[in-house]
Amino acid sequence: MKQKTYITSDHVVSALANLPQLVFEVTDACNLHCKYCAYGELYDDYDCRENQIFPIAKAIRLIDYLAGYWNSKINTASKRNMIISFYGGEPLLNFSFIKKIVHYVEDEINCPHFHFSYSMTTNAILLDKYMDFLQQHKFHILVSLDGNEANTSYRVDKGGNNAFSKVVANVDKLRAMYPDYFSQYVNFNAVLHNRNSVESIYCFFKDKYDKIPQIGELNDVGIRQNKKDEFKRTYKNTQESLQQAEHYEEIERDMFLNTPGYKSLTLFLHRYSGFVYQDYTDLLFDKQSLKYIPTGTCLPFTKKMYVTVNGKILPCERIGHQFALGRITDTGIDLDPESIASRYNDYYAKMESQCVHCKNRQACIQCIFNLEGIDDKPVCHGYMNESDFKHYVNQQMRFLEQHPEAYQEIMEKVLTL
Repeated sequence: MKQKTYITSDHVVSALANLPQLVFEVTDACNLHCKYCAYGELYDDYDCRENQIFPIAKAIRLIDYLAGYWNSKINTASKRNMIISFYGGEPLLNFSFIKKIVHYVEDEINCPHFHFSYSMTTNAILLDKYMDFLQQHKFHILVSLDGNEANTSYRVDKGGNNAFSKVVANVDKLRAMYPDYFSQYVNFNAVLHNRNSVESIYCFFKDKYDKIPQIGELNDVGIRQNKKDEFKRTYKNTQESLQQAEHYEEIERDMFLNTPGYKSLTLFLHRYSGFVYQDYTDLLFDKQSLKYIPTGTCLPFTKKMYVTVNGKILPCERIGHQFALGRITDTGIDLDPESIASRYNDYYAKMESQCVHCKNRQACIQCIFNLEGIDDKPVCHGYMNESDFKHYVNQQMRFLEQHPEAYQEIMEKVLTL
């Protein structure tokens, strides 16, 4: 049977030419041993951690390869901001890689249509050693910390000691040395679990740093069979935790898109209001006539490219390494837009019989790579029938009634979702 075409290799090529973010897994080594780490004992959908570092030659080979697309006529922007991001493990354990990549991007490649900026997710254990360089190059830094000392007790070093005091000391030093930089470029990422709460996390960062943290739940995909009970004991739901807060409404308003309620309403308004346009060309098309693609999966490389320390190329760091779309080899880049499009089309075809009947397909956020059985007979647990969809719409209307200021704030301030 002929494969149905949802996307073509041209979509993949266009995404590569207009890539907004390139993320390197700088190393798979880490100086902490966090209990819930996505590369730790609870999960099994990642490559074996072997304390490797990313070879600089391979990274440069990939940048040169992508620069060919960035400088092509397929690039549609007169000036595009490209974010080069550094991830781990703990990326500062391979600082020489970071330094060399920044030097290469700024001094060696010629991409006149791109402006490059940098970001990094770090546990801040080595932040004091490298903060001068990070400040000089205006890195956007996301520091991983789960709140106060008790909240952070899952974030431990190899000896089992709480990392809180070391992290806070380094963050405080950065703030004292570069207060303006800290205010503009440093933010925090907290993991919600059974030793903290949305309220305790929010209050710690608001009181100490006057910052609104990003709060994420534990990833519920790729859990080892023998760790599922432990995962359930550790997991905590964001909305339930928020509703238990003493100052629930105040916290929710202040955190805005970092809360499930506002995030859900924003998605609903962007997809169903009919008054949201991503760019001027959106005004020229009838949205009802645009081709529908099953699930809410991002088209490959439209948001980012993630490269593991082993050279595997993926569309995101949040999916299992078994879904690599290509790799950096010793001699070149193995990335075939035609086979990538074919693979996505195969996945989409498996989901269409469910998606076509789902009443909320217009606002679907289900990533196809996070469905169990994607290579066999996947089932989407976010499927909505007529009754489910009415309940969903009623939830958004109730939230709007309780937060009448939300509509104007979302429509004026939120540019993309």
